[in-house]
Amino acid sequence: MREWLGGICTICALLAGTGLQAEAVSLFSAGVAVRSPLYEVAPQAARTAALGANSLFIGREGSSLFADRPETAPAFADATASGMTGDAVTLVRQIIGQAESHRAGYDAVQHGARIKPRDLPTQMTVAEIYDWIKATPGQPHAIGRYQFIPQTLRRVMKKIDAAPQQRFSPQLQDRLADVLLAEAGYHEAQSGRLSRRGFMNNLAKIWAGLPNDTGKSHYEGYAGNKASMTWARFDAQMAQVFPQ
Repeated sequence: MREWLGGICTICALLAGTGLQAEAVSLFSAGVAVRSPLYEVAPQAARTAALGANSLFIGREGSSLFADRPETAPAFADATASGMTGDAVTLVRQIIGQAESHRAGYDAVQHGARIKPRDLPTQMTVAEIYDWIKATPGQPHAIGRYQFIPQTLRRVMKKIDAAPQQRFSPQLQDRLADVLLAEAGYHEAQSGRLSRRGFMNNLAKIWAGLPNDTGKSHYEGYAGNKASMTWARFDAQMAQVFPQ
């Protein structure tokens, strides 16, 4: 939280001179123009009113792919990444990959990053990624299959007690994403306490490439965001493991 507060004025100044928005469009290094739920640099109150106060994950400036859930926001009782195995979680991860990073996958780097990491993300340690972020201020830093932004990456690394010296491998990226899936109600959807539709809508609040039940991105029109698949396709895939 303190990280973006300290840097927001600098970013605003940079944007004013360039006409660009920090981490506002997820354009992957492979050349795929896939939109993600990035937040334009705007007053929090106005953005919250526009997006709707029911979003579990609003509350971040300059974000890419997804925004962290504020500590005061409601969370599911089972919001832990334990027990995330089997076909269901594999399918959900694949759907997110289709929507957000379907070409570069685990090695995706937001195209707007003018200075790319020195190696493929999966060949770097998380500490090296932190160093890249620190050395390249004022540009997007969304990275990996799930396009983790700096604040979220640090938070979920801490939540699973992972050392920064670990390689940013596909396995680690999946573990980190599972934290967010659990926070969106994965376990509740598995047990039937949360409907498939409800879970899908929660996922759409994290990843703008996914549609909500209106057929549009939860962040439609914000920083050019739009869903990259239809609700019918999203629902048909999710119905394979969440039949209710």
